[in-house]
Amino acid sequence: MPRPFLPVRTADHRRHGPTRRRGYALLGAATLLIAGLTSLTGAAGAASAQPAVHGSTAVRPAADAADCPAQSDTPDFGSNVHVFDPSMGDTAIQSQLDTQFNQMKDTNSAQFSENRVADLFKPGTYGVEDNVGFYTSVAGLGQNPDDVTINGDVTVDAFNASDAGNATQNFWRSAENLAINPSSGTDRWAVAQAAPFRRIDVHGNLALYPASYGYASGGFIADSKVSGEASSVSQQQWYTRNSNLGSWAGGVWNMVFSGVTGAPGNTFPNPPETTLATTPVSRDVPYLYIDSAGKYHVFEPSLQTNSSGPSWAGGSTAGTSLPMSQFYVVKAGDTAETINNALAEGCNLFVTPGVYHLSETLNVTRPDTTILGIGYPTFVPDNGVNAMQVADVDGVRLKGLLFDAGTTNSQALLTVGPSGSSADHASDPTTIQDVFFRIGGEKAGKATDSLVVNSNNTIIDHIWAWRADHGNSGTVGWTTNTADNGLTVNGNDVLADGLFVEHYQKYEVVWNGQGGKTIFFQNENPYDPPDQASWMSASGVNGYAAYKVGANVTSHEAWGLGSYCYFNVNPAVNNYHAFEVPDTPGVKVHDALTVSLGGVGTISHVINDTGAVTASNTTPTNVVDYP
Repeated sequence: MPRPFLPVRTADHRRHGPTRRRGYALLGAATLLIAGLTSLTGAAGAASAQPAVHGSTAVRPAADAADCPAQSDTPDFGSNVHVFDPSMGDTAIQSQLDTQFNQMKDTNSAQFSENRVADLFKPGTYGVEDNVGFYTSVAGLGQNPDDVTINGDVTVDAFNASDAGNATQNFWRSAENLAINPSSGTDRWAVAQAAPFRRIDVHGNLALYPASYGYASGGFIADSKVSGEASSVSQQQWYTRNSNLGSWAGGVWNMVFSGVTGAPGNTFPNPPETTLATTPVSRDVPYLYIDSAGKYHVFEPSLQTNSSGPSWAGGSTAGTSLPMSQFYVVKAGDTAETINNALAEGCNLFVTPGVYHLSETLNVTRPDTTILGIGYPTFVPDNGVNAMQVADVDGVRLKGLLFDAGTTNSQALLTVGPSGSSADHASDPTTIQDVFFRIGGEKAGKATDSLVVNSNNTIIDHIWAWRADHGNSGTVGWTTNTADNGLTVNGNDVLADGLFVEHYQKYEVVWNGQGGKTIFFQNENPYDPPDQASWMSASGVNGYAAYKVGANVTSHEAWGLGSYCYFNVNPAVNNYHAFEVPDTPGVKVHDALTVSLGGVGTISHVINDTGAVTASNTTPTNVVDYP
C-alpha cells in the first residue's frame, strides 16, 4: 500500500511537514501504462540491426573538428523540435503549446512514455503561458537570456488532480536562456529531480513549490537572476549556483548556495541553509542560438574559478561560438553506427528529442567534443553494451542527455576516461551537465554502475542518477532493476555540484580520487531491501553508506549533504551510517543530515559513528562539521 499523506504545509510557510513520496500516484495505475509509446510527433531513433557484444567496439582514432564534413547552418531538427517565431502570433503558438502539454502533463501516462519534445523561441517577445510537462525542454534562441522575453509564465506545478497537490514526481523537464515577465508577478517552478532552471532572467518572484503548498523535491538553479523573492516553502532540498536573487525565503532540510548574490547566510541547521561565497570552478552549459541571418550556432562558455553571479550579469557570457556546420544533428533514424561515424569524422553532436537504442558503445575520443542534447534525448544500450565512453582528453562537454539502462546488464552507462587515467585537465576539464541516468521505470533496466569518472579535474554540474522506485508494471523490484553504484569517482580534483543519486543497491557514491569536492548531495537509500541479510556491506555493517570516501583518500571536502531512508518493503531494515569517510584531517564534511521518511526504517549514524539514530517521523539528525 502507498504510505498515507500527512498534512500539507500551511500558507504561513513555517510548517516543515513530513515528506515527499513518489510512488503513490503510480500504484494501481502503472498497469495502465503502455511501454514503447511512440514519440509525440515522430518515431524514436531506430536500433541498429547488428548488435555488438560488450567490449567489441573498436575505438576510432581521434579527429580534429576541422575534419567534420560541413553540416548545415540551418539544419532540419526533426518533428520533435518546435521552433517559434513572434511572427507566428501568440494565439497560434499558445494553441500548439497547449496541445503538446496535454499530451505530456499526466503523471500516469506521460512519466514513462517515449514522448520527447523541445520548444525553441527565436529572439523576440511572446505573450504566452507555457506549462512544461514531462520530457520537455523550453529554451530561448538568443545569445543572452533577455533576447527572448515571455510575457506570461513558464510553469511547473502539481498539474494533475491525482497528484493531490504533490510535485515530487515532476521530473525530466527544463527551462533555459530566456526572460520571464510572470503574469501574476510570480513564476512557479515546482519540480523534483532532473528539472534544471538555467540562464533565466525572472522579472519578478520565483516560487519553487506547488500552488497547493504540497510537497516538492527538487531542484537546481544556475546562471540565473530573480529580481524579486525566490521562495522554497515546501521544497525539501535545493541547490542554487552562480545566480543573483533579490532575496530567498524558506527551507525544509537542505538548501545550498554557491556563488549566489542575495543568498541567505550560512545558518545550517536552523534554518537549514548552507552558503558558499563562490563556486570553486565552473563552466556554464553550451547552448544553441540563432543569429540575425537565421544561422544556428552553439555557444561554449569559458571556464571560471572562484566565481559568483550569472555569467551574463555584465553583458554577454564569455566564451566561444561554434557554427552548426561543425555539429552532426542526431535525430530519428540514427543508430550507434551513424553516431560513431560522425564522432570519428570530427563532428560535435547536437542530439534532438527521441529514444536512441545503441547496439555499440558511443566512443568520444576527440578533445573538446561537444555533445548537446535538447528535449531529453535518451540513449538505451542494448545487449549489455556500455552506452558511452569518453577518452582521457581535454574539454569534452556533455549536456542534456538521459541514459536509460537496457534490460541486459551494462557494466557502466557512461565512463569518462579509461581506468588509470592520469592527464591533468585543470585548464580545460570535461563537464557533465544536466546528464541523467535511469535504472528501471520505463523498462526493467540493469547496469552495475551509472557514471564512472576516471579523468582528473572533471566537473559534474547537476546529475540525477536514479534506480527507479516506481514505474511501469514489472520494471521495478530488488531483483528486477538491479544496480550497484550511481557514481564512482577515481579521478583526482573532481568537483560535483548539484549531485542527486538515489536508491542504488550498494554504495550510491564511491569517491576514490584525491582532492575531490562536492557541493550539495541529495540521496534516498533503496526502498526495497527485502531483509537485512540482503543488504549488508562487505565490512559487515548494516546496509551501505550513501556517500563513501575511499579509505586511502587524504583530501576531500563536501558541503550540504542529505540522505534519507524509507524501507517500505521491510521497515526493520537499518542502515548503519549514511556517510563513510576516513578519519584524517584532510577529509572534511560540512552540514550533513539524515532523515527517516515517516519513520519507516532507521539510520543509526550520520557520518561514521557520529550522529544519533534517525528513526522519528521526518525529524533530521544533523552534523554541522566532521571531523
